[in-house]
Amino acid sequence: MSGSLHFLAFLLYSALGLIFWRSVWRSVGPEIAHHTAETSVAWRLAILVPLALHGALLQLSLLPGAGLNLGIGNTISAISWLTVLIYWLASFRYNMEGLQTLVLPGAAVCLLLPLIFPEAHTIAHTELPLFKVHLLISVLAYSLFTIAAVHAVLMAVVERRLHGHALSRLQGKLPPLLAMEALLFRIITVGFVLLTLSILSGVMFSEELFHKPLQFNHKSLFALLSWGIYAALLGGRKIYGWRGRTAILWTLAGFAMLLLAYLGSKFVLEIILQR
Repeated sequence: MSGSLHFLAFLLYSALGLIFWRSVWRSVGPEIAHHTAETSVAWRLAILVPLALHGALLQLSLLPGAGLNLGIGNTISAISWLTVLIYWLASFRYNMEGLQTLVLPGAAVCLLLPLIFPEAHTIAHTELPLFKVHLLISVLAYSLFTIAAVHAVLMAVVERRLHGHALSRLQGKLPPLLAMEALLFRIITVGFVLLTLSILSGVMFSEELFHKPLQFNHKSLFALLSWGIYAALLGGRKIYGWRGRTAILWTLAGFAMLLLAYLGSKFVLEIILQR
């Protein structure tokens, strides 16, 4: 039953991605612009269907019982779901068709990963409600920074093509570059707050559960380096008005540190070592 629902959500995401792709690559004229304005509500409702189904499947996979199942398949699926959710919410303010063209097919693939890489056991101590909250905050922070990194790459592509006058057909389907940048910093700000809470709660639970301070290993080192990079980026934005390529580079550098801290170790343990 679960496999059938995953496949249904996959088909819905894929179909909507194809529809958006065909819409994006048509010429943008007054009639199409008027048609898009009239049907925007219908498209949002259409995306909400696979988004809600994906969320329900993710909940069943992440929370199979009292504990928490955070395998690499579930983690990437959660990131893709949150990406679609953020862009869906942003579509109420900006024209996101050009970005949803890329996001929806990616979500279609990622939601199948829990079936391809199933996790056989839940994480230790996640039957404790507060520790479960700590892990969910951590995953949410990592997810937001992953989305920020993908969004930064899209910004870089858009900026490069704009300078090369290669986006004449797509401009009507994309939010303004300044709007994309504003969305990027909103995502980073929320992610930074959650990452701070994750680090602080991690220290607290280490003392409570294991009766020793948080161990200083590669995961904590790269997490702290990422926190420092994002703190510098937000400070630079506030004080010096950092934007454009500077913001993109700092965003990707912070994400690289998080990738080494979390997904790198998860991939080695679960996929390569089968642990």
